[in-house]
Amino acid sequence: MPRMPLHTPTNTAHHECLISLGTNIEPERHFNEALSILSSECELIARSEAIRTAPVGYQHQPDFLNSALLVRTSLDHDAFRAYLKEVESRLGRVRGPIKSGPRTMDLDIVAWDGEVIDDGYYQHSYVRRPVDDVLAASGRSLKQRAHS
Repeated sequence: MPRMPLHTPTNTAHHECLISLGTNIEPERHFNEALSILSSECELIARSEAIRTAPVGYQHQPDFLNSALLVRTSLDHDAFRAYLKEVESRLGRVRGPIKSGPRTMDLDIVAWDGEVIDDGYYQHSYVRRPVDDVLAASGRSLKQRAHS
């Protein structure tokens, strides 16, 4: 998939996206590279500080560096999700047999246009803490999804 500009003055529809970042393979390098890519290809509104967290699920791996970013994009949800997977690949992400195993970068959409769309926000403090920091820094709040 080719790299595409996400924020251009000619596009009129804009979406705000809260992204959760996680890395535990050369975490400082991959975190800085992801931040550089996303802030140059999207409009960066706010970011959290990175926090170190213990792995969840598969335990025999290094700790993670987790953070969150709030960006604005002119892409629709599906195109932006595909873009994030492409960024993961650019950062050397290999999907191995262990779903919760080590990774150079994991980029997940937590909220789209102010609505939580990833239950990880409710289930994991390593997602919630950085997202809440971004919300506080940006003056934004989230619409809570109704649970059935």
